[in-house]
Amino acid sequence: MFESLSQKLQNITSKMRGKARVSESDIKEMMREIRMALLEADVNYSVVKEFVADMSEKCKGVDVQGSFTPGQQIVKIVRDSLTELLGGEDGEDRLNADSSGFNIIILYGLQGAGKTTTAAKLAKLLKENGKKPMVVSVDVHRPAAAQQLKVLSDSVGVDCYIDPEEKDAVKIAKDGEGRARYMLCNYLIIDTAGRTVADEELMEELRDIAAAVNPTEKLLVVDAMIGQEAVNVAQLFEQNIGMDGFIMTKLDGDARGGAALSIRKLTSKPIKYICTGEKVDAIEKFYPQRMADRILGMGDVVSLIEKAQQSIDEEEARKTMERMMGSHFNLDDLYAQYAQMKKMGSLKDLVGMMPGAAGKVNEDDLDDKIVDRQMAIITSMTKKERRNPSILNASRRKRIAAGAGVQVSDVNKLITQYEQTAKLMKTFSNGKGGFKMPKGFAKQAAKMGLSGGMGGMGGLGNMGGMGSGIPKGLGSLSAPKEDIGDYSAAAPTGRRDRKKKRKGRR
Repeated sequence: MFESLSQKLQNITSKMRGKARVSESDIKEMMREIRMALLEADVNYSVVKEFVADMSEKCKGVDVQGSFTPGQQIVKIVRDSLTELLGGEDGEDRLNADSSGFNIIILYGLQGAGKTTTAAKLAKLLKENGKKPMVVSVDVHRPAAAQQLKVLSDSVGVDCYIDPEEKDAVKIAKDGEGRARYMLCNYLIIDTAGRTVADEELMEELRDIAAAVNPTEKLLVVDAMIGQEAVNVAQLFEQNIGMDGFIMTKLDGDARGGAALSIRKLTSKPIKYICTGEKVDAIEKFYPQRMADRILGMGDVVSLIEKAQQSIDEEEARKTMERMMGSHFNLDDLYAQYAQMKKMGSLKDLVGMMPGAAGKVNEDDLDDKIVDRQMAIITSMTKKERRNPSILNASRRKRIAAGAGVQVSDVNKLITQYEQTAKLMKTFSNGKGGFKMPKGFAKQAAKMGLSGGMGGMGGLGNMGGMGSGIPKGLGSLSAPKEDIGDYSAAAPTGRRDRKKKRKGRR
């Protein structure tokens, strides 16, 4: 969603990073470019004006002029200002809920914003965090709205209360509350009705429901695709009902992102959750600083690790790592790695969370269909072929290519990449199922510009500038620290250390 804005801001900040001296004209030029980038991203004009003016003052301050690295200092100011615009520290707060009591969350929003799907997503997220939620539909206007919520809640294993025969939304809400208390649930999520346009009749109904159940949280579900209109909708609901926060949906679309950057500033209410897809697990907590880092191309390692921990079976990851380090890595293990990656989300999202990856990867190469194609090639093999790839001669490869619907050259590329990955794993293996650091690796990695978190690159086709491509090592992010043991046993790299080592041998 922030792709265009992100690219422009990264280009702007990269110009400043290397500057040893920053003049007033440099600051003016940067502010002009930032202003244009934000306006093109559909950010509200008054928000842009205030944001640029405030940042311009900070960049002219004594801290910048007296800094040893004024260019870096200005990049920090841009990052901090963007974080503040997205919510600052206030945005870190989640649901204002009583962990030991009964909590009611009401979801509001216009028709088509995604309230019903979001209700199921939020219920699933609460369930995964050890809560016992129930959902209830009080939408008596849209045909099959209640049934849609029932189907979604059943798919995530959450209790749902609906009453298709009842036409009084307030009564359904009260009955749903009673049912949730009887079932000893600690969260009730109420999915309300929507309209294509907010009218007084809708507002009256929503006020009556809120008065009847006394909600803990009132959250507005906002469609990020409607641009500046999202701000107008938010202000309308705030004036009529009063909001505690927002859930932004459809952030996986091609909207320019202005709504997310404007809504917090103009309403003074935080964005609490964001939805990045149609699937029931495509919801995550909103962290302003992490989002600012992603927009500026600084990565988001914390979210990447959290995503890995949620998506990957820790025991399976441990077994895979033991096989890889024990020189037993085969195509079944490679297939498992691809499957784990698909659970974590799209390649663009994953690469966007990696520090230093922005601008170094050709996004045209980050096609999720590549993963599907590689998995199809592996599934076209027999068990014997997957476990012993060395038997894959020309006739076998031709048969596999026909079965997967690809060219023989695609099969050859996969096998070559597998062999390179297996060789790399063998280099890192200490023969006991653990890691060792090859001699001179740290120096070579530094020359290549690789950070410690980028060492697990492996897997798919030539992904422009990132080794052999997809970060195959993501599957091991959830492995316990004790599994990553022998880095301290790295070979000595200094001249004095090598002399000591030779002397010890004598």
